[in-house]
This record gives sequence, C-alpha cells and structure tokens, in this order.
Amino acid sequence: MNTHQPFQNCIEACLSCASECQECASFCLREEENPILARCVQLSTECAAICYAAAQLMSMDSKFSQEICRICADICDACAKECEMHEVNHCERCAIECRACAEECRNMEFAAQD
Repeated sequence: MNTHQPFQNCIEACLSCASECQECASFCLREEENPILARCVQLSTECAAICYAAAQLMSMDSKFSQEICRICADICDACAKECEMHEVNHCERCAIECRACAEECRNMEFAAQD
C-alpha cells in the first residue's frame, strides 16, 4: 500500500496549484501593467513554493504534514485574494486553484485529527 494514500487528494491539489501559480507569475511578468502585478507575482511564487514543499512532505508521510498544510492553506488564501483583484484570465485560474488547494489542505488537516 502507498503510505501517502490518505494525502493523495491534497498532494494532487498542491501540485496543480503550484503549477497554476507558476504560470500566473510568469504571465504577470509579461503584462504591460507589470508594476501593478508585482504583489501578485510575489504571492504566486511563494504559493508555488509552499505547495511543492507540502506535496513533497506529504509524499514522505512527514509528521509535519498537517502543519505545512495549515501554512499552505493560509498562503493559498492570500494568493487567491490577490489574484481575485486582477481581471486577467491567468489570475482568475490561479485564484480558483488556490481556493481549491486551501480547502484540500484544511480537509487533510481535519481528517488527520479524526
């Protein structure tokens, strides 16, 4: 049996979110309003980093999985909030992925407490 099976949905959400965040940051850097999107680029980059770290730790069945998922959810929420302020397709997609990831991270945290 795969030891990280209980975390599989959260791992997949984190990896999907990280990918979308990296794409968002990349597209924001190419936008004409680049200075306005600086905070978006920063948060998207931070979000991608924490999502990759969370997925990796869950894959290793780390005893810190719940803690990193709690932090990941907070950063995903912050990134989604920023992206929702911009009416650009890549920011909208990023916000959706961030919200979904935050929810999965919170679900994983509560499921582990049962």
